[in-house]
Amino acid sequence: MAAPEAHHLFHNPIADHSFSADHKTLAVARDSTVELYERVGNGFKIKDQLKGHDKTVTSVDIAPNSGRIVTCSQDRNALVWEPSPTGYKPTLVLLRIARAATFVRWSPTETKFAVGSGDRVIAICYFEEENDWWVSKHLKKPIRSTITTVAWHPNSVLLAAGSTDAHARVFSTFIKGIDSRPAPGVWGERLPFNTVCGEYLNNSAGWVHAVSFSPSGDALAFAAHDSSITVVYPSGPDQPPKAVVSISTQLLPFMSLIWTSEDEIIAAGYDCEAFRFQGGPAGWQLAGTLEAKARPGAGGAREESALNMFRQMDLKGKAKDDTQLKTVHQNTISTIRPYEYSGDRVSKFSSSGVDGRVVIWST
Repeated sequence: MAAPEAHHLFHNPIADHSFSADHKTLAVARDSTVELYERVGNGFKIKDQLKGHDKTVTSVDIAPNSGRIVTCSQDRNALVWEPSPTGYKPTLVLLRIARAATFVRWSPTETKFAVGSGDRVIAICYFEEENDWWVSKHLKKPIRSTITTVAWHPNSVLLAAGSTDAHARVFSTFIKGIDSRPAPGVWGERLPFNTVCGEYLNNSAGWVHAVSFSPSGDALAFAAHDSSITVVYPSGPDQPPKAVVSISTQLLPFMSLIWTSEDEIIAAGYDCEAFRFQGGPAGWQLAGTLEAKARPGAGGAREESALNMFRQMDLKGKAKDDTQLKTVHQNTISTIRPYEYSGDRVSKFSSSGVDGRVVIWST
């Protein structure tokens, strides 16, 4: 496996990051601005700052085809930034929310995007040609708390959302005139706006931090604060699921997850490293970390080094500074996203975290 490509951009937390389709532009959410970096040789150099929010920017997403950037912030606003020859031009989105916007993602068709919020609603935003602005429709019921994350189904109509009421839900966001009617599937057949196609509770009532559909859209994975990942295989409308597989781990909670293929999930979070999970409807298991930190059989060496450390403490009165983690990221990983595909499989993904680093990994 190729070594990860790490870029330390600054000493501030990165709330979210997004690459353009050609990988030449990187957008990162830093405090109340979004910084745009361009690829120069083996590194990234800052080329622009998007300043339109007056509170912390919580999420950013670049549309692969149009190049539009959408941002959302604790100031209760979302902005769509249109690329132009003189830079990016912001357009305000009519969100109609009374609390912070927490998470934003474009739909695969790029005709709309979803904004989660602390106002117990998800704003589904689309462009209204006659008034030349972005408006929104609200998904409300049965949400009872802050939306922490959203993820689109490949058909651009279904949306998964995780929230602090320990639920992962699947909604229909069908908007007449914007969406083409989706083919019937395991999530439902007739799908008017705000249809709840699935609702799943975390076993220990932990906050849901991340949700993601499998590449086919026929399975849903979500990560919660009890350090578990749950994979749901629905069987059809108004039917109990074919399988609900919950993987409990002894790790710290995961903040973000992606599917690399139908039988593999990568998840990362407070452990500061990415982990691989493999399986299917019959069961899933943790397959290990993506980092080669310790060689097989390094246990004896670890005991030896601990013994040496105590000897040094005895001789010098203090241990050497051991604050450097043995992982590439030096703090919590907040977001992981697909970076490159090989056929229908994710061959590379990117991660960003509280340490101000963006890292590109090979799977």
